[in-house]
Amino acid sequence: MPRRTPRLRPVADGELRLRHRVVHGYRRAYRLAGQGPPLVLIHGIGDSSATWAGLIPDLARTHTVIAPDLLGHGASDRPRADYSVAAYANGVRDLLATLDIESATLVGHSLGGGVAMQFAYQFPERTERLILVSAGGVGREVNPVLRAITLPGAHLLLSLLRLPGMRLQVELFGHLMRLLDTDLGQDAAELLNIVDALPDRTSRSAFVRTLRAVVDWRGQAVTMLDRCYLTEGMPTMLLWGDRDGVVPVRHAYGAHEAMPGSRLEIFEGAGHFPFHRDPARFLALVEEFTATTPPADWSPEHWRELLRAGGPTTQDHTPDLREASERSAT
Repeated sequence: MPRRTPRLRPVADGELRLRHRVVHGYRRAYRLAGQGPPLVLIHGIGDSSATWAGLIPDLARTHTVIAPDLLGHGASDRPRADYSVAAYANGVRDLLATLDIESATLVGHSLGGGVAMQFAYQFPERTERLILVSAGGVGREVNPVLRAITLPGAHLLLSLLRLPGMRLQVELFGHLMRLLDTDLGQDAAELLNIVDALPDRTSRSAFVRTLRAVVDWRGQAVTMLDRCYLTEGMPTMLLWGDRDGVVPVRHAYGAHEAMPGSRLEIFEGAGHFPFHRDPARFLALVEEFTATTPPADWSPEHWRELLRAGGPTTQDHTPDLREASERSAT
């Protein structure tokens, strides 16, 4: 299928500013820019829509780009609330409804990838494509630092990071990780930004509640691996850095195997933020994928057929899938 030539439209600076909508009594921040097929960008834990800021102007030339700050993140409210992936999927649906957007292509990074998968599971009729970037919710493995933050006393540990001089210590640690050429060191700057995004108790509480909804001391506690077969007929692309120190790249291969017809792209030398390491390649892949794949043609009949047929059984599949059956996110 020949690639279309996009009709480019300049994006005004004002379009990139944060906007706000009150949904269910809570203020939700988001960025909205461009015209064309809707493209929703969902950030990871502790992050915000600002992580996409450098990419939005280019994406908005051919798409209507919506980049929310998830509840508990960025400029959105931080209530004592449900921070599960299912609740986040509901929140994305409700925000899109207020913006008169019926369906969209979802781009999810890290936790946002798990939210995107959950959105597609809960609302397949509203999901046109999935682009999952270093996504959570596939395997149990996750960086030990995140597992540690789920333990009792995490609030105290995070509050210590705000003591005078601690930011410099964290910055020096990140610099050392880069000098040692560790996988985690590839994302030192981004991880420092996440520390900076937790300035007060309310922010830290929302961060810990979100993390504990998906991770415990043993690793990731929820998964979509056992129901990835439901993405049959859903255009899906996986983007991963081969030096991801947060969610290992082997999860990409497991998800690719479990998602029928999915496409896998590996960013060599990139860590957990491949769209920061090589934004030009990321933009080209998103543009090409959305231009050359038709939106998912969902129907209740097809959904029922997939559910009745089921996916691979735990008896004749991999240990990862047997493990996944014990921690499904219904």
